[in-house]
Amino acid sequence: MENLLLFDDPSIRGALLPFTFTRPIAAIRIGILTIAEKWEKVSGKEVSYLTQDYLQEKYPRKEGSCLAINGGLIPSAEILKEIQNLQEDQALYAGKTLLAFYIGETEKNLSAATQKEVVQVDSEPLLISKTWEIFQHNGKEIKRDFDLLTQGRKSQPISDPHTKVYAPENIFIEEGAVIRAAVLNAENGPIYIGKNTEIQEGSLIRGPFALCEGSTVNMGAKLRGDTTVGPHSKVGGEISNSVIFGYSNKGHEGFLGNSVIGEWCNLGADTNTSNLKNNYAPVKLWDYVRGGFANTGLQFCGLMMGDHSKCGINTMFNTGTVVGVGANIFGDGFPRNFIPSFAWGGAAGFSTFQFPKFAQTAQAVMARRKVAWDDVEEEMLRKVFDLTKNYRIWEK
Repeated sequence: MENLLLFDDPSIRGALLPFTFTRPIAAIRIGILTIAEKWEKVSGKEVSYLTQDYLQEKYPRKEGSCLAINGGLIPSAEILKEIQNLQEDQALYAGKTLLAFYIGETEKNLSAATQKEVVQVDSEPLLISKTWEIFQHNGKEIKRDFDLLTQGRKSQPISDPHTKVYAPENIFIEEGAVIRAAVLNAENGPIYIGKNTEIQEGSLIRGPFALCEGSTVNMGAKLRGDTTVGPHSKVGGEISNSVIFGYSNKGHEGFLGNSVIGEWCNLGADTNTSNLKNNYAPVKLWDYVRGGFANTGLQFCGLMMGDHSKCGINTMFNTGTVVGVGANIFGDGFPRNFIPSFAWGGAAGFSTFQFPKFAQTAQAVMARRKVAWDDVEEEMLRKVFDLTKNYRIWEK
């Protein structure tokens, strides 16, 4: 198989905002791994990205002709086989959705696919095309990634005599993990504990659950199934069916449910998200494509928070709240259900979190994780600041 180029499908990228403001679709984490990491594991090939121009330097494209694959497509043995059988003059589709085709070195868009023979996929592919599908499919993806990462390997033992384990055959612990006086229940799904992680005393964890490299579960946390804590994050309180991409903190009490949190986010102490409306009606969520709220059809849907956003202590988020990139939220009461990128304020109103002050904060936050704030990161986020200006209606 050729090197793999994971492309941003323009028909779904907008529906995955605010997360795709700062990353290609394939860099989204679902399960234990990102979509790109899944493709590398199942194919044995390195991947690169065909994405927005302002993201391309951070997420580069390899030179040469490639097999281009839809960045929202979750790999499986069935879909991999169909892609491997694809000829250079063919393009693989699921209905009207382009899944894969061969692309030349100098081609920068998907137009070449329209000149190829259309081949319809035989299997039923899983394509992530809505933000809420990230948490909706997360439990299933934890199970698949668990098998992918642990096959033929032996888990590190749990040496702590005060940790209670149920279904130990469904628990895998990487080197350097420290677990003290916790309860791990993997009867309903696997529990994956990554390298150099820490699970502190009194934590209650139910699978499917993933704790990725370098992350910490604080004392007394209650972590329900279908939850992923991405790398270098800290979590506490109660979390249910949520995905934290990485480098983010929800370290204190408070509830987070049916939610997706980007990178470099911080939820202040006693932050709570509502994931169920009082009247049990389907949840509406801000849709960037339509420029308004759209019905998800879901009864449970909490918070979608883009990268580098923060909220102060005792913040209360209504059911189905979308927060953009680089927002800073604080104050009494419920803020609105759609908070634009680089907003500063809360229920009492918003002003703009001006870019120099935002950059100063982001640089300090990243330094705590020993990650450099460089020119590439600054220019990318400055572009997002400009792209999202129209959503900050108070500037008009």
